[in-house]
Amino acid sequence: MSGTPVPVVLAGARGHGGWHLANIRRLQRAGLVRLVGICELTPLSRNELAAAHMGQGVAQSADFAALLDATEARVAVVCTPIPTHAALACAAAERGVHLLLEKPPAPSWAEFTRIAGAVERARTACQIGFQSLGSGALPAIRAMVDAGQIGEVVGVGAAGAWARDEEYYRRAPWAGRRRLNGVDVVDGVLTNPLAHAVATALALDGTTHADDVSGIETELFHANDIEADDTSCVRLTGTHGRRITVAATLCAEQPDEPYVLIHGASGRITFWYKQDRVLLQRSGHGPEESAYGRTDLLANLVAHLTTGADLLVPPAATGAFMRVVEAIRQAPDPAPLPERAWRHAPDAPRRIVPGIDAMVAAAADTLALYSELRAPWACELPEGTSAR
Repeated sequence: MSGTPVPVVLAGARGHGGWHLANIRRLQRAGLVRLVGICELTPLSRNELAAAHMGQGVAQSADFAALLDATEARVAVVCTPIPTHAALACAAAERGVHLLLEKPPAPSWAEFTRIAGAVERARTACQIGFQSLGSGALPAIRAMVDAGQIGEVVGVGAAGAWARDEEYYRRAPWAGRRRLNGVDVVDGVLTNPLAHAVATALALDGTTHADDVSGIETELFHANDIEADDTSCVRLTGTHGRRITVAATLCAEQPDEPYVLIHGASGRITFWYKQDRVLLQRSGHGPEESAYGRTDLLANLVAHLTTGADLLVPPAATGAFMRVVEAIRQAPDPAPLPERAWRHAPDAPRRIVPGIDAMVAAAADTLALYSELRAPWACELPEGTSAR
């Protein structure tokens, strides 16, 4: 296939799928891919195609399998609701079509193993869409750690203080749900919008495969009127004995860039993963900041198919992340925060949790859970609502 644009079908072109549509167009201009089909329940209109600078000749169908067959696609990009991932991934694998699968790859461990098994049997490539894991900062940080610049690593923290308005939870029937019509969704803050914080922290710790995890503690809450969580933390213990704590909220007072913090015996490294920006702080030296480029995951998948380049995010490398998803899925339903613990934002139709920005940062800094930081709403959990 070297030198020939790889034919691609996109499943899910609206919402976040619009980002993939623009990215495919960018790679198409570079001669790497060729968009041959779009799978949507309602076809994109002429105006939508024109806005994406895509021609009218792209095939459209609500039948994903039929579209793959008709277009002879070699790659499928799947950016559809979380509960649909496994069925679409298996349909692609059964047809020998390689896959870029948006995160989270599945809502449960069972669905994840179903995908991994289908891909393995078909001998097709599968890339999981954690774009932050394509950052050039990751190998650079690992080199800093290996060189002993912060001493022995003693733990990894991550913090994500974001905001989502109430409309965010009305954008789709599955938004903010743990289950829908008896099917797992698990659309919580740690498993979907800030899943990159979890996956990136795990990657930088070297805890990526399922067998690398020896224990998981969760504290799950929601301020919004949803059944999933919007303000939560999770702490993993790796088989090496180190702790990895990730704290996140969608109810921040002042939303800011999420980051991962690597704690060393003689320094620390902060990685703002959306910006590919790194700050090194170590004993006897001034702070050193650097920025890095990023390898696009679809481009990497194409390079894997055409030149044999290693995949950056194969399913096995997300096994530890899926252990987190499964722990959250199996945990008791998230506890609603008492009304005194949140308020309406003065400038937007959203809910905020006063003090949560500092609490999220403190969890990443100390590797402690909310309850250990004495958050009042975390210390007052009714019996049976905390999955510890």
